[in-house]
Amino acid sequence: MIKKILEKEILFKKRIKEIEKELLNFHDFNNINKYKDLNKEHKYISTILIEFDSYKEILNSINSNNDILKIESDKEILNMVHEEIKNLYNLKKNQEATIYKYLIPNDVNDSKNVILEIRSGTGGDEAALFAGVLYRAYIKYAEINKWKVEVLNKTEGTQGGYKEIIVNISGNEVYQNLKFESGVHRVQRVPTTDTQGRIHTSAASIAVLPEPENIDVKIKDSDLRKDTFCSSGPGGQSVNTTYSAIRLVHIPTGITVQCQDEKSQIKNYDKALKVLKARIYEKQIKEQKLQISSARKNMILNGDRSEKIRTYNFPQNRVTDHRINLIFYNINHILNGHFFDLIKELQLYNNKLIFNAQMAK
Repeated sequence: MIKKILEKEILFKKRIKEIEKELLNFHDFNNINKYKDLNKEHKYISTILIEFDSYKEILNSINSNNDILKIESDKEILNMVHEEIKNLYNLKKNQEATIYKYLIPNDVNDSKNVILEIRSGTGGDEAALFAGVLYRAYIKYAEINKWKVEVLNKTEGTQGGYKEIIVNISGNEVYQNLKFESGVHRVQRVPTTDTQGRIHTSAASIAVLPEPENIDVKIKDSDLRKDTFCSSGPGGQSVNTTYSAIRLVHIPTGITVQCQDEKSQIKNYDKALKVLKARIYEKQIKEQKLQISSARKNMILNGDRSEKIRTYNFPQNRVTDHRINLIFYNINHILNGHFFDLIKELQLYNNKLIFNAQMAK
């Protein structure tokens, strides 16, 4: 990995020399845009090379400390050196993450807002309760990031929680931070619904859909069927007696969305249309991903919501992400919205895969 990263540095150094030569001999000021582009590229590569310099300094420090281990016999000094090497490897990992961001192509959806869908899976009432736990965790994560959350539709469970809840989360780089959360989340705990204290396993599925701009998804009126019906709550009781609930069917794809959270039919329609566009956009993205080379097919970015991605084990205070075999022993901290370390590891792992796929070409 180190060799591949440093090979990239050589290419950037070669390119910046070419740019400097072009700028030095540039006389075609009728083509001022080219001049600006060259300066912009020069600034960009100069920034990257600074990061490479920092990376090499860390590598040199690691090598120097390893040399000390070979000749030093004092136990106290050896312990200090081992601790220093441990810290340096953490710095190396963080610096690699920074460099990957420069070296891999941007995801065009990273800056988008998201439609977050949480649905209870296997486990009955306990699954609905767990869906509620996940919902609160992501709401707290959104609050920490100062994102705005709007509930688009929800169906409550009979014992609490949610059979389904769909929210719109807007803010700075929401999709970039949540896109790896799509999939099946499993919980192992003693539920309040069990009187004998047995550990149950249940699940909830999550879909994180980038919210498309109007230019991303256009829906013809002739391709849309709208149905209205009376809203209802848990157990079928009536929420209101007016036909305010909306069901939208996109005829070409068969995608169906319904919304009954608002008393206003117009508001329900707007929310349902927002979710429908997100699902159509997600379908378009999946179709595009089928064309991606085999080297990238195994990336965690596939967002397959049918795949079990994480287990929350309460008796062992353990959160396991199965895609990267990473374990955290602070379940309550994570479920209080502190996903930062987990998401950082997922981003780094995915960026490594993309970088290796690029280098393999």
